Amino acid sequence: MTSSDGPDGPDGPDGSSDTIAAVATGAGRAGVGIVRVSGPRVLHIADAVLGRTLSPRTATYAPFLDGDGLSLDVGIALRFVAPDSFTGEHVLELQGHGGPVVLDRVLARVLSLGARAARPGEFSERAFLNDKLDLTQAEAIADLIDSASESAARAAVRSLSGEFSADVQALVDDLVGLRVWLEAALDFSEEEIDFLADPALDARAVALLTGFDRVLARAGQGQRLRDGLTVAIAGRPNVGKSSLMNRLAGVEAAIVTDVPGTTRDVLREDIVLDGVPLRIIDTAGLRDTHDPVERIGIERARAALASADRVLLVIAADDPAPPDENWPAGLAVTRVINKRDAVGDAALQRLLDEGSPDGADLAVSAVTGQGLDALRAHLLSLAGHDAAVEGVYLARRRHLDALGEARSFTEAGLERLRSAVMPELAAEELRRAQEALNRITGRFDADDLLGAIFGSFCVGK
Repeated sequence: MTSSDGPDGPDGPDGSSDTIAAVATGAGRAGVGIVRVSGPRVLHIADAVLGRTLSPRTATYAPFLDGDGLSLDVGIALRFVAPDSFTGEHVLELQGHGGPVVLDRVLARVLSLGARAARPGEFSERAFLNDKLDLTQAEAIADLIDSASESAARAAVRSLSGEFSADVQALVDDLVGLRVWLEAALDFSEEEIDFLADPALDARAVALLTGFDRVLARAGQGQRLRDGLTVAIAGRPNVGKSSLMNRLAGVEAAIVTDVPGTTRDVLREDIVLDGVPLRIIDTAGLRDTHDPVERIGIERARAALASADRVLLVIAADDPAPPDENWPAGLAVTRVINKRDAVGDAALQRLLDEGSPDGADLAVSAVTGQGLDALRAHLLSLAGHDAAVEGVYLARRRHLDALGEARSFTEAGLERLRSAVMPELAAEELRRAQEALNRITGRFDADDLLGAIFGSFCVGK
């Protein structure tokens, strides 16, 4: 069979006219290296490289031949027939020895037979375009490869297996059902029966908002697990904020003195705890001051607090007055009692008993290191390291933005239904909510976004 015959002709199953190839294993030396090929010329390339016709989905041990019939390497060859492959196209995998020179020679041979070098992420992009996986699953491939912790890897596998996509699709299905009901009510608005006044319609909308909250919780935890947590350290001057930052960072990142107001600007330090990235922000001491430079630092501190995922409010055990500060609404705060070594156990326990209603209180000593392990465990838990939210799946900021947008549109539609003011606009709100959800899984045409996503992949994926 030639390259122009039958299913292995110039047009692949998705209409593409080119065949791509790349080394699909990491750079450097390894026991095994893989050259992956996908596209309509796979059978022609396999026949030429192997000197024989491969049976589909059968591992075949054979030499990989150059143009003169000499052996480039010896290994395992696998051929998959479209559409039953990762990309949905004809696929060839040549699994040989993992030396860079050997792999380059095999790849050069494949390219000489009519393939071209694949772009980063192009194999996964073709799988997406051929409906072998949706956009969240494609992104999960890159996230799984980049996972820096076991928790992140488990969450990425959940996304790759389709759990995230299934939850998003369930929200879409509920939205469609609500839209059908609403459109029917508008179409028969002249009838005696008032469909819009049916309590079941309101109940379905409320249940949908509850579903949004559940998915947002799981995805939000997964996004923190993937991208890390931004933690701001706040408190009055000289309570040990900079010392605590240095302890967490493991380096002398901040200047520590007994002079109040030493920290006058926002200091940032990126650290990694058990594979989870954290950005620690040390802020100026919060107090009233006439020093114009220190006042600028305090204003920057307030801005940093508002943008942080979590605030560590540091209070000195030997002087436990909190800062006189109006916190931004909805700020997540953990109270950290520092200098625990400066007071007795009874006094420390009284401070803990007087703590936050949610019990988010920790006692540490930035000088001796007491309580630092508990603080680190607390931060890891906030970042999703222990999967505190059941069934966390790895998510990206764009997913959260789209989920939040869809929820807002849905809530706006519900309010219009309840107020009965221009209820036809509620249908438009729900349509926009569905469009926002569709952006998550890629049920739309946006080549610029697809290019940005798949361009971040490694070559061979």
